[in-house]
Amino acid sequence: MNTRWRLGSILAAGGLGLFLPFGWLLAHLPARLGLWVGQRVGDILWLTLPGRRAVAMDNIRRAFGSERSEAQLAELGRRSFEHLGMNLVEACVFFFRHPSVLLSRVDLGDPEPFQAAVARGKGVLALSAHYGNWELLAAVSALSVYPLSVVMRPLDDPFVNWLIERFRRRSGVELIAKRQALPAMRDALRQGRIVGVLLDQNASRTEGVFVPFFGRPASTSRALAILSLRTGAPVVPIFIRRSEGGRHCVWADPAIPAPDTGDVADYTAAFNRSIEAAIRRAPEQWFWLHRRWKTEPHSETA
Repeated sequence: MNTRWRLGSILAAGGLGLFLPFGWLLAHLPARLGLWVGQRVGDILWLTLPGRRAVAMDNIRRAFGSERSEAQLAELGRRSFEHLGMNLVEACVFFFRHPSVLLSRVDLGDPEPFQAAVARGKGVLALSAHYGNWELLAAVSALSVYPLSVVMRPLDDPFVNWLIERFRRRSGVELIAKRQALPAMRDALRQGRIVGVLLDQNASRTEGVFVPFFGRPASTSRALAILSLRTGAPVVPIFIRRSEGGRHCVWADPAIPAPDTGDVADYTAAFNRSIEAAIRRAPEQWFWLHRRWKTEPHSETA
């Protein structure tokens, strides 16, 4: 047996042993109290994870450094951790209670953009991001007549990977592994499924194209643009945002027009503009802990 796999299994079992009792307790707190506890969990993580805090603050400065004071940037960083704490509590609610408990807190926006895209008969590529409670967004497919497939990369931490996979499968979502995902995505589109892609994370130099994100070149996966151009499937931005009173708002924008030139970079840049516009509506609800600008373009001299 692989030593790394065995160690991961032991850690996963230990994590599960801790998660079950505390998760059950968090799930059964009154809604407002549970969210308050989630915020306090976020405050604790903000204080005890200096490495992650530094990554978040570096990203926030890149995005808003010219628009806000240092105190405002730090406040945004702390609130983003509080938001992640609330997401954690809501994940427990979804795990330990009937899915309808959490789904009843979701308000669906105008369905017309999605209906118009579906009517083209090519399947639909749903563009989204690690924004709001993005795992709940996948679960919202249970309220829709459209079957959903989601592209995901297995996480390094076996326990967290198990939790997320269980969350998504409980929603009835088909999971597509990121490695060799294009054939499976094409098949899903042929079946008339919605294929969801979170496009807001750093792509490797070989997989990505450098296009602007908050005014800075960010390596972004080309796969979504390539698949849309090859299949004719429209790309519809769809996001979920936490709103007042513990509720969530889902909205879809009209499909992003494919460039007449078929230029992958131009198309991908339009995707980034859509994600950035959503983030600016509630920047504390984006996942700032990821090193979005990790891959940097070569210098002109190089």
